[in-house]
Amino acid sequence: MALGTATAAYELRFDAGRICLDLLATTHPDERLDSVAVLRAWIAGSGLVPAGTGLAHADASWLVGFRELRERIGQLVPGGLAPQGRPYDLALARVNEIARAAPPAPRAVTCEDGTLVRELDGPPECAALLGAVARDVVELLTDPVARAGLRQCEGDNCPIVYLDTSRGRRRRWCSSEVCGNRERVARHRRRAAVTRV
Repeated sequence: MALGTATAAYELRFDAGRICLDLLATTHPDERLDSVAVLRAWIAGSGLVPAGTGLAHADASWLVGFRELRERIGQLVPGGLAPQGRPYDLALARVNEIARAAPPAPRAVTCEDGTLVRELDGPPECAALLGAVARDVVELLTDPVARAGLRQCEGDNCPIVYLDTSRGRRRRWCSSEVCGNRERVARHRRRAAVTRV
């Protein structure tokens, strides 16, 4: 099934530790944001909007905006520990510009059972959602503790960058279930091959 027609849980991942890093991860192993429907699923799954928020008004321009921001994040985050050069400066200026947009306004609404839930005051605009992600990038890059926790996955050919918040800062993979499992299977095969010889 093509990614643009379905959004199974394994197609969109939200395990990088920051929303901006989750957006960056949508490029691996292939382009994940390949349709507006998938972008809507990503927005909802990332927690940018409360569950049940209508996103029917999202269109192809949203896809362009999120991909552009993702590209800028990619220029900043891997090089964020040692920034240098014109591409970094231009990406930082663009992220700062996008971050100026006001976030979607939340409000508390009483449910039938009396509990309060969060809703947005109205349909979220693309600029507001992009601004929320851009502010997450700004917070990540300006927080020395968070920046020190940035890691690139040690999985074979995996470019995903994640925030290591594990005890002892010993996390090695973007996902234990994905890259970690691949490494364990490869290790097992290597040991099995050695014992057969």
